[in-house]
Amino acid sequence: MNNLFEILPKKSGRSHGKITVRHQGGRHKRFLRIIDTKRDKRDIWARVESIEYDPNRTADVALLVYSDGEKRYTLAPHGLVIGAKIIASEVAPITPGNALPLGKIPVGTPIHNIEIRLGRGGQLVKSAGNAATLQGREDDYVLVKLPSGEIKRFNPLCWATVGQVGNAGHRHERLGKAGRMRHLGVRPRVRGVVMHPGAHPHGGGEGRSSVGLKYPKTYTGKKAVGKTRRHKKYSTGMIVQKRKPGKHSHY
Repeated sequence: MNNLFEILPKKSGRSHGKITVRHQGGRHKRFLRIIDTKRDKRDIWARVESIEYDPNRTADVALLVYSDGEKRYTLAPHGLVIGAKIIASEVAPITPGNALPLGKIPVGTPIHNIEIRLGRGGQLVKSAGNAATLQGREDDYVLVKLPSGEIKRFNPLCWATVGQVGNAGHRHERLGKAGRMRHLGVRPRVRGVVMHPGAHPHGGGEGRSSVGLKYPKTYTGKKAVGKTRRHKKYSTGMIVQKRKPGKHSHY
């Protein structure tokens, strides 16, 4: 096996044999593609040899062949085609697939695979169809508007990739049958209200019953609603504008 693939071991939600995450198991065997999120092979042109499906993510991946013969995988942005040439450089053209420091990217450019900490590699905006927008500059920082609507400050030396992540149609994909969920490793779920009280806080009661508590709880008894973001998270201080309230809000 080359250095681009490795077997992805199955955990099935277990830790030392104990179920720690429910509803997992029976997934189809997968290979893990090693994705170059750091784009640390600088100032060397690469040609896109193929654009491939990756079972471990929603986005497609592009196989790059560098001019020195090395091969690497990277996220495939919208508009990247087989045979195109891309580069990671401080003087790279502003075209999809090229990686540059945030301080070198013009305002209004859509970007993805953004570093939060310098040298750590892309951590934000990596799922299918997503793109952040470089909003402007403030003091010693670059302002980036994330897909959630949140505006955050970034170090201008952190790197990002130009363009919107490809495979934008993923959000409209229909699985079609329960068996496909089983291939993805998702096992059937049972609602807490139909369990007995020893198995779930929502369980018990005569006949059909509601939750009947002050608030919904997880099967371990913890609060299942409300704010979940850690207040002391390392990136909290860089937020300029919080995300728009909605079903995906965790503030």
